[in-house]
Amino acid sequence: MKNLYMLIFLMCTMGLTAQEYFPKNDGVKTDNQNHIVFTNATIYLDPDNIIEKGSLLIQKGKVVNSGQNISIPKNAVIIDLKGKSIYPSFIDVYTDFGITSPKADSNKSSAVQYDSKRQGYYWNEHIMPEKAAINAFEFDDKKAAELLKEGFGVVNTHDLQGIIRGTGVLVALNTKRTNNERILSSKSVQYLSFDKSKFSKQSYPNSLMGSMALLRQTYLDASWYAQGSVSTTDLSLEALNNNKSQRQIFYAGKKRNALRAHQIAQEFGLEYVLFGGGNEYELIDNIKATNATYILPLNFPKPFDVENPFETEYINLSDMRDWNQAPANPGVMASNGVSFAFSSYGLKSVSDFKKHILKSIKYGLDKKTALAALTTVPAKILNKTDKLGHLNKGAYANFIITSGDLFNEKTIIYENWVQGEPFVINSLDQLNIDGKYTFKLDQKEYELSIENSVSKPKITIKSDDKAISNKSSFKNNWLSIHLETNKDPKEFNRLLALIEAPETIQGTAVNSNGIKNVWTVSEKKADTLKKKTEEPKAPYLSPVTFPNNAYGFDTPPEQQSILFKNVTVWTNENEGILDNTDVLVKDGKISKIGKNLKPGKAEEIDGTGKHLTSGIIDEHSHIATISTNESGQNSTAEVSMSDALNFEDINIYRNLAGGVTQAQILHGSANPIGGRSAIIKLKWGETTEGLIDQEAPKFIKFALGENVKQSNWGSYSRFPQTRMGVEQLYVDYFQRAKEYDKIKKSGIAYRKDIEMEVLAEILNRERFISCHSYVQSEINMLMKVAEQFNFNVNTFTHILEGYKVADKMKLHGAGGSTFSDWWAYKYEVNDAIPYNAAIMHSQGVITAINSDDAEMSRRLNQEAAKSMKYGGVSEEDAWKFITLNPAKLLHIEDRVGSIKVGKDADLVLWTGHPLSITSKAEKTLIEGRVYFDLQNDLEMRKKMKVEKNKLISLMLTEKKEGSDTQKAKKKESRINHCDTVDF
Repeated sequence: MKNLYMLIFLMCTMGLTAQEYFPKNDGVKTDNQNHIVFTNATIYLDPDNIIEKGSLLIQKGKVVNSGQNISIPKNAVIIDLKGKSIYPSFIDVYTDFGITSPKADSNKSSAVQYDSKRQGYYWNEHIMPEKAAINAFEFDDKKAAELLKEGFGVVNTHDLQGIIRGTGVLVALNTKRTNNERILSSKSVQYLSFDKSKFSKQSYPNSLMGSMALLRQTYLDASWYAQGSVSTTDLSLEALNNNKSQRQIFYAGKKRNALRAHQIAQEFGLEYVLFGGGNEYELIDNIKATNATYILPLNFPKPFDVENPFETEYINLSDMRDWNQAPANPGVMASNGVSFAFSSYGLKSVSDFKKHILKSIKYGLDKKTALAALTTVPAKILNKTDKLGHLNKGAYANFIITSGDLFNEKTIIYENWVQGEPFVINSLDQLNIDGKYTFKLDQKEYELSIENSVSKPKITIKSDDKAISNKSSFKNNWLSIHLETNKDPKEFNRLLALIEAPETIQGTAVNSNGIKNVWTVSEKKADTLKKKTEEPKAPYLSPVTFPNNAYGFDTPPEQQSILFKNVTVWTNENEGILDNTDVLVKDGKISKIGKNLKPGKAEEIDGTGKHLTSGIIDEHSHIATISTNESGQNSTAEVSMSDALNFEDINIYRNLAGGVTQAQILHGSANPIGGRSAIIKLKWGETTEGLIDQEAPKFIKFALGENVKQSNWGSYSRFPQTRMGVEQLYVDYFQRAKEYDKIKKSGIAYRKDIEMEVLAEILNRERFISCHSYVQSEINMLMKVAEQFNFNVNTFTHILEGYKVADKMKLHGAGGSTFSDWWAYKYEVNDAIPYNAAIMHSQGVITAINSDDAEMSRRLNQEAAKSMKYGGVSEEDAWKFITLNPAKLLHIEDRVGSIKVGKDADLVLWTGHPLSITSKAEKTLIEGRVYFDLQNDLEMRKKMKVEKNKLISLMLTEKKEGSDTQKAKKKESRINHCDTVDF
């Protein structure tokens, strides 16, 4: 076979050197037309078509024919593959193979870069559609060999840096040719992500919501540029428009980001292929609804080392579940009809690739889909179905030769042919003699065990159940063993056998005295009493919950009809507090209020001694977010907190346990003009779309004071740096928005600017402002700027000097949402007093108590009670500070904030007086669904404990079986506040 391959290599080389327009100065110019045919093989033309005992005919790097009775040309080289199988080589559509990254900027300056240093390109350095991977490509022979050994024949590669990363290059892993033949496409795919380039220091964007806003504005600008409306040249926008016809692959890396990327694609009529996170199974219905093709990583998490029970306490249930459930992800995707390809990207070692595919199959993935994910699906992604992913006529001769079923753990890959040229992994001539044998030597019985005989032979010998030291090898079908003698460990018996068939192993044994004997090996017979082989049991899988972490629901809550009987009702209406009253909830609404109501089919709950209130509303919150600030610019009206929501945040559940049903999720205070708000209902178990209150009006966050002028951040390069500058910034932006709106309303063509669109909504009284504020002078300033442009500031939040300007706030029409008793935590709050809320309330200002903190929001009932102590506010008015008043500030009081027939059934049943520190929320309802139940909470804790112990037991078993583990680490979630910044 070795001589045959030398002939094949020479044939291919002739063809290689005979390129039509290349001069040849080292010999005559020839063009070899010889065929190679592989016979008697099981040929997988594609996942759906298999030929038994078939032949595959190739010529000049392409498939010429295949079948059982094909015509074989006279000059063909014939390779008999009896008992072997042929599969199409794999395709990886997401790699950075051979890409040379630029060197990082050696400038170690800590100064923030706000503007681009490029000229002639888009204003943001993280937008680089003009970048072409071919310009940074250099074939990597070592890496190619690693990929070839795992079965890959073609890879699509690109530069991993940037939000819009430019185009990739499609490469055949042919180690015998040059890039002239290897490059199948120099401009294959356009790649995108939410991640900035690490080689640019430009600050914007420094949040996920900023990346999303930037992508949206880039697409809008590209459209405007394509209309010929720009007088200057922008090479980035030109490239983006030119790349429209390319397949778009978007690196999401997480299930939530996949949904975010799909949202952008829908907005602009695009179709992204999404690189997933391996946890799509958790949101399979949403993932399926995208109707997108996915690229799945196979970097399954390792089990945790849980031998130390104290360290085990650090591990979150969600992380344990991820280890347990992740291998089932491909199977879940397949069973739900989601198309996907596999990628080796993310694996620490590509040699783990097959192991993880086999694990996916063990966890429910069928082999046919697995093969498609390696061949036909990636070919379809690349728009190369005519040439790649199959072995039909005209396709590239890219295939692997195996010992049998590709997805069997013991199957051997012998060769990987790329463009008709072989890459030998294991010799086809080498016999597979894996097994257990016995032999006699000097009247002594020995047991011989051989593993991996074709690739890396492992030979062990025992006698009387004791391991015998030996030096052994198996190469070119010669089995050689040097075995210690019984008498002297320095003396050896030398055993040698040329094996022609595994059934017969016979050779020569030479002892230490040079005496030769015949040496015969017999295959060890199986134990006649061996038990019948049992079908492997399906692996244990923890059930997926909504969300799939601690306290998630087995099934999402459903609307219920509930009758609360004999309860003390805090109406927040003219009726005040009603004793021994009934409240009927039906179809998500408050249906009836009265006494002696009949339950009908409703569940009846005895409220004797308990209190029923409307749900608490937090006017200023940062829970359920992955980031709070986009600080890359002084105005970020283009960003939206709805893009940064984290519906899996445990603080949603904890807030429900504190009676909170609704919150305004605000941008932070890193800039004078921040991002747009998200008003959400705390529907634990829903995704982002389910959390957002679609009927709520539009809001935006503004900010004043130390944070926006970066007093404590050590940054001196961004305007404004003074409170005076803050005022001028507002005037400038509103004047620009006014002029923008005028052009828009005139009907003439205009460049759509998301930032200006949002500010124009404020001018048109279509969007309300919640403004972070402390000092009275700045509060006055912003009200005057608003009046100058004929709108009102809706709410001053924090407003710790509100008591100084309450009369002016009332006259302006602004509300105040404040802390109960925070003061002296930074210089600009030195004048804060705990009587602030009471004084603003006494002046007729709509006053609320907010949290700005995930912990405080769980106890807002106690925060409201402090106003009774500091200022003598009545208990009903104090309660309104966290219910009806924030509803009014958010302009949703027609639906929530009080108990009134027709309003949403957002209710809390308390074990006692709602303003008492001893009372607990017993049940929390949103629109008639019970999202928190005190008794159910206790039951869930018991179930989680049982589940965690089960997973610990499974991890201990895996470690015992030799699996690598990861160290248990304490994982603390960040609590976001106004000043939390992702630099």
